[in-house]
Amino acid sequence: MTDLHYDDAEDPEVEDFDGDQLELAERLSLRRVAGMSTQLADITEVEYRDLQLERVVLVSVWTSGTQTDIDNAVAELRLLAETAGSEVLDALVQRRSRPDPATFIGRGKVDELREVVIATGADTVICDGELEPAQLRNLEDRVRVKVIDRTALILDIFATHAKSAEGKAQVELAQLQYLRQRLRGWGGNLSRQAGGRAAGGAGIGGRGPGETKIETDRRRIRTRISVLRKRLREMDEVRATKRQERQRNEVPSVAIVGYTNAGKSSLLNRLTGAGVLVEDALFATLDPTTRRSEASDGRVYTLTDTVGFVRHLPHDLVEAFRSTLEESVLADLLLHIVDGSDPDPQGQIRAVRTVLGEIGAAEVAEQLVINKIDRAEPDALTVLRSQYPDAVFVSARTGEGMDDLRARIEQRLPRPAVEVRVLLPYDRGDLLNKIHTGGEIITLEHTGDGTAVLARVNQGLAGELAPYSAG
Repeated sequence: MTDLHYDDAEDPEVEDFDGDQLELAERLSLRRVAGMSTQLADITEVEYRDLQLERVVLVSVWTSGTQTDIDNAVAELRLLAETAGSEVLDALVQRRSRPDPATFIGRGKVDELREVVIATGADTVICDGELEPAQLRNLEDRVRVKVIDRTALILDIFATHAKSAEGKAQVELAQLQYLRQRLRGWGGNLSRQAGGRAAGGAGIGGRGPGETKIETDRRRIRTRISVLRKRLREMDEVRATKRQERQRNEVPSVAIVGYTNAGKSSLLNRLTGAGVLVEDALFATLDPTTRRSEASDGRVYTLTDTVGFVRHLPHDLVEAFRSTLEESVLADLLLHIVDGSDPDPQGQIRAVRTVLGEIGAAEVAEQLVINKIDRAEPDALTVLRSQYPDAVFVSARTGEGMDDLRARIEQRLPRPAVEVRVLLPYDRGDLLNKIHTGGEIITLEHTGDGTAVLARVNQGLAGELAPYSAG
């Protein structure tokens, strides 16, 4: 598939460049039918109450950083909470040297949080950090509403957005690994006793407290984790087979990485016309999409859209999605997409590079791409241009800067290693096509004896061309 080029000025009917958007179109095709409500005027039964968004209060503890850093972090937590389907009522921030080991926030702040929960009618508290099981339990006992941490919140969003079998299995694995350490039990009164005939003939002396409910839950979780890991290994073998085929043909690969909602899917659609789901939401893309693209000189390469990163991405998620993230590790070039309109693009860059280091992709060649320049403030773009002079500035929505990006990708794609000079008979057009798609043509001339070609190709294709060498 060749690159698709668009020009707003030439075609005023083109409004966006995100492909066919079949999945999003299907979502938007749902329309409310008027006059179908069965809501009663006199609400006396719980079944007839309005379904409302979960009402939450945000809590954050900051040990270092400026006030701007704190504001940006709380704003991101609010977006995460809203993406998960909740209504944010209030937010509390506390500056401490370190989080309280018992309740995450100090004793006085717990009392203040309880007052805010009562005053607002909130039913959930979301903490901006990963709580220890004891902190989670103590805070819930004192605030008396459901408490979840940032990790559980992100896992919930992933569970909502997962579509493929692999994505669902990866999310479930991460959820179970998180849940295993946070099960709550109530002692021996929930133990499963066994005695007499039920004890398998053990009889007297074989009776006892048996296995407690929490132990049963942990055993079931361990069993399910084993099943999921086996299933993911099988799926990974399929992915590895496809990857090996591309590597055997020595097709260069480019992986699109970046912060969540930075515009990675829009960029893939703009470059290849892939038509993948684009939505102004956090973690809209969980399943990697690979598309074939072609450089201006005929070379073929692949572009892969990957899952977005975020600050403090849960370790369990990184582990569960490791096979998917390997697309970034094994790529020849990383397109690191940054939202130029974000209040803290430098923080996005640091967060993404931290995750890339965790998965072993820190040494892969990286091309920084500042996206959404149509929404960014001119002063902010000036600062980014001075800080990152090698970055390419684009707008996937309007198409501005896309020609520069294509040229930069072609420039940074790996070059074939072997230079060959061959004279190909006219009946060997298949070999000429291989040179076009897998090599780099320097000169080409049609002569009476055949096609004279000077090109750079990979080692395997050089062997096929050896019989036609022209010296």
